[in-house]
Amino acid sequence: MILTVTLNTALDVTYRVPRLLPHASHRVAAVTERPGGKGINVARVLAALGHEVTATGFAGGPTGSVVRDLLARSGGVTDALLPCEGSTRRTLAVVDETSGDTTQFNEPGPLITPAEWSLFLARYEELLAGARAVALCGSLPPGVPVSAYATLVRQARALGVPVLLDTSGEALRRGVAARPEIIKPNAAELAELTGSRDPLPATRDARRRGAHAVVTSLGPDGLLAATPEGTWRAAPPQPLSGNPTGAGDSAVAGLLSALVEGLAWPERLTRATALAAATVLAPVAGEFDPRTYDEVRGSVKVTTAD
Repeated sequence: MILTVTLNTALDVTYRVPRLLPHASHRVAAVTERPGGKGINVARVLAALGHEVTATGFAGGPTGSVVRDLLARSGGVTDALLPCEGSTRRTLAVVDETSGDTTQFNEPGPLITPAEWSLFLARYEELLAGARAVALCGSLPPGVPVSAYATLVRQARALGVPVLLDTSGEALRRGVAARPEIIKPNAAELAELTGSRDPLPATRDARRRGAHAVVTSLGPDGLLAATPEGTWRAAPPQPLSGNPTGAGDSAVAGLLSALVEGLAWPERLTRATALAAATVLAPVAGEFDPRTYDEVRGSVKVTTAD
């Protein structure tokens, strides 16, 4: 089983409008709702790839009930979310159908009490006993200590479970020091962590800070990975136009599934890049088309980086 952790789950709402204009009223052409938060997105992609996956984190209030109901209906993911007194957040993505651009609004999330956090730590340790790998993903809701991911990385390492960490800011800085197997920042998050805007030296610097491997998302330019086996760039055959929402989460699912399957790094990066590309091209944010994935996977270019 692969375990995903989403401490700040969400109900992802996507509006599609013909054109997004400031200071104007808009007629929404279509609305979709999905269970969300980065780890939930990762879990759904892992399930679509055929892996047994369990999702944990917090879900509370009426929005949390909707998230759990939608997760159950989507199938393939075991729900191990813990209830909390506060209400799960919502995120709103507005897709401009003329330009293809997406504007995102993210609520902060519920306040997690010390008692709820303690219950989660105990449940997390129980779930780790049956896990082959774990993904720690996304922002921290109010009330959760900023050292939370560092704590969760150490718990997993103590049981020999490899960890992929995908977060940002101070939570990432502290989490890296706990020595996760992989971190997957985007270029902006990597620059904030290292102070360098040059991705190649910054990726290597992030490894020196504690991560076993660092895979950086470069947007339409693909992925850059610094690992003990070498440094690689992986890119789709051409720049893609579409909705990038969830593409990074699909890349995480690709990396984690390939790790569990024992694939070499070039194959891991090929899978992650193809899944991210297939997500950008999908009509619904955060989903991927298996046929597009198969088509793109055969043309992903993986080269060594100096």
